[in-house]
Amino acid sequence: MNTKNGTSRMLGIAFLLQAVTSLASGMAEKLASIVPGNIGRSMVNIANNPWLLRATVFGEMITAAGIIFLGAVLYVVVRKQNEKLALTGFGLYILEGALLAVSRIAGIGLLGVSQEYVAAGRPAFLETVGGLLIGFMKNGVTLQMVACGVGATIFYWLLYRSRVVPRPLSLWGLVTIVIVLGATVVTLFGVEVPFAVYLPYVPFEFVAGAWILARGLSAAEA
Repeated sequence: MNTKNGTSRMLGIAFLLQAVTSLASGMAEKLASIVPGNIGRSMVNIANNPWLLRATVFGEMITAAGIIFLGAVLYVVVRKQNEKLALTGFGLYILEGALLAVSRIAGIGLLGVSQEYVAAGRPAFLETVGGLLIGFMKNGVTLQMVACGVGATIFYWLLYRSRVVPRPLSLWGLVTIVIVLGATVVTLFGVEVPFAVYLPYVPFEFVAGAWILARGLSAAEA
């Protein structure tokens, strides 16, 4: 038997918020036109379309807050399974949100440097600074995904044990996030991983959020 209590609603909303904000900010980042391997062109694109980068940074800040909110609700839901492990997962979600926020603050600096780069006639030293800021943002996201992968693995394992959602659903999240974590660790060593590797996980937060809102958590743990 399922119940639609306040915790169920919060968890469903948290999953959907995280899924929607991540997708929206990712789309905004694509539109911001950072061209891989061409720092100068990227900076010109950013300088000519400043609102796109601002929208990306704003969206990522909301995403960072959503990550921490999701971690807090997941902690409440699964802490009866193993409180220390659940607290570790929550701590990793806080770290993930913080890494994302810090990496995106560099985007504000990148916008200023890009505008100065265009106004000053594209000097090489500003291109070097822009490249460092872009690299900082990229590496920040990679480290964020490591924290996400470890934290989500913990939480989805505890969800699987708790049976508060159908086991096939929590198993989907668990298996695919482990794949995401492995792919992210590989990228830390300079190996390019195709986006297709991440695709099996992409719909999970949408589906989990919609399921929980529609059906609720199991009465035993909700």
